[in-house]
Amino acid sequence: MNVYFDNAATTAMDDRVIEAMLPFMKSHFGNPSSVHSHGREVRTAIEKARKKVAELLNASPSEIFFTSGGTEADNTALVCGIESHGITHAITSPLEHHAVLHTLEVLEKKGKIKLSILDVNERGEISLSQVEELLKANTKSLLSLMHANNEIGNLNDLDQLGRLAKAYDAFFHSDTVQTMGHYVHDVKALPVDSIVAGGHKFHGPKGSGFLYVRKDKKILPFIHGGAQERNMRGGTENVIGIIGIAKALELAYEDMAGHQAHIEKIKRHFIDRLVQDIPGVEFNGLSGDLEKSLYTVLNVSLPPSPTNRGMLLFNLDIEGISASGGSACSSGATVGSHVLRALNHNPERDSVRFSFSRFNTLKDVDFAVGKLKDLYLVEA
Repeated sequence: MNVYFDNAATTAMDDRVIEAMLPFMKSHFGNPSSVHSHGREVRTAIEKARKKVAELLNASPSEIFFTSGGTEADNTALVCGIESHGITHAITSPLEHHAVLHTLEVLEKKGKIKLSILDVNERGEISLSQVEELLKANTKSLLSLMHANNEIGNLNDLDQLGRLAKAYDAFFHSDTVQTMGHYVHDVKALPVDSIVAGGHKFHGPKGSGFLYVRKDKKILPFIHGGAQERNMRGGTENVIGIIGIAKALELAYEDMAGHQAHIEKIKRHFIDRLVQDIPGVEFNGLSGDLEKSLYTVLNVSLPPSPTNRGMLLFNLDIEGISASGGSACSSGATVGSHVLRALNHNPERDSVRFSFSRFNTLKDVDFAVGKLKDLYLVEA
């Protein structure tokens, strides 16, 4: 049996998404910038996709820009938001995805901004009072905090954060890659200036993404070289990716409540089985709290193990279980998780991130926990 529990890294594409994309790989091949019928046909499809995404987010089509994924979208919002609005100070947390954290660190090194990094406690929680203090003390600020952490699943309250940012006239950006397609985002009600998406996190294609920028907070383009994306992103559009991400988001919204109920059941069962079968198991951040964490992520801290230390992911892979030790976007790095380091996680304990999708089953959970239990009983 093979079990896939690395959905926070990427999800399997939905067959209906593939079906929607196929015509644009075969017969609808025109360049959308061409004025002939082949080009116009594809241009119409792109704008229909844009309209669909905007409709689902309660945005205007003019506020949606298609990108190559969440990383490009984050970079665009941060680099161009800072440049366009004369921002001199940025606030973020040490738990952000590197698409945000590294981008802001580079801007600080270049002298573009002063960067403030928030404190976090051992559960990965930030202090709203510290956010307000920094906003109050620094004019022309940008606040960038993710909706949900990709490793430990902690959820931030975008409404509270957005209201604070608005009170101090700050630009508020949120990396919503892990929550897009899993939670409703109504940007007319939500006080955010920009949010992002990566299609492969909700059963769409890799290499597809989009950026939402509020119409009264317009920014300059990040990629130059053409008039595509309403003069906001030069380069021929990734047509199949655009069609795919729009279809994937549409499918996610069709039964979001049903998908959430199913996945929450999986996560709850996983927690219960681990607590029952592996004495001393703990959960990193707030991931073990179903009310305060992303329902698709569970970050498990296992008891010290001479046999499995540093080899647990490898051992799980041999047993047919795909999981992650942290962010897959950092795979190949020689350092551990920057998120767990910020939480002062005990290095003697192996941590594994199990992340779920609507395609997982309770049988998958029982299989994975059974194998984990076997690995720990071997040394007992």
